[in-house]
Amino acid sequence: MEIIHKNGEKNGVFIAQENGQRIGHISYEWIEPKTLGLMHTIVKPEYRGHGVAKALLDATVNYAREHGFLIHAFCSYAVREFENPEYDDVNYIK
Repeated sequence: MEIIHKNGEKNGVFIAQENGQRIGHISYEWIEPKTLGLMHTIVKPEYRGHGVAKALLDATVNYAREHGFLIHAFCSYAVREFENPEYDDVNYIK
């Protein structure tokens, strides 16, 4: 699995691909200059349960850590995951 990041002025996306095909993505919007809001995590049904969503979240969190950003989780998957203290350093809510 390969993860590609596309960042724009107002939003961005991390895309998971396998054999050149999109299998999932996690999208965000810039809600403050150094805070991104995780809006949607979507994984194709046949790839669910294989760690794709976690890999996308980890890529997003690593990006935030590298750049000193915070993350405000809006999508249900990210909200659940952000209950884990391993994300406290980037969690906007904490």
